[in-house]
Amino acid sequence: MRPPAAVRTQLDLDIRVADQSVQVIEVAPDFRDPTETIETPAAKATYVKKNQRWKIYWMRSDLKWHAYMPEPEARTIDDVLAIVHADKNCCFFG
Repeated sequence: MRPPAAVRTQLDLDIRVADQSVQVIEVAPDFRDPTETIETPAAKATYVKKNQRWKIYWMRSDLKWHAYMPEPEARTIDDVLAIVHADKNCCFFG
């Protein structure tokens, strides 16, 4: 799911795990100071044990997480990553 190696100094992806959630983060140099990086949350999946499903979220311009439509849930983390990678509605990566 990461960008090609040749562009990773300009744009890369990172995965963060906290409790029952996994976040995909875009990492890019700060345009004002290229020695610094900016991290922007792109996608979030939270595991709901009761339903045994992952809920998928994207961050809107209001900086709040919203359910991703048309696929708000997935069975496995691999399914979540495939949905995020496909990004059918251009929500995760514009």
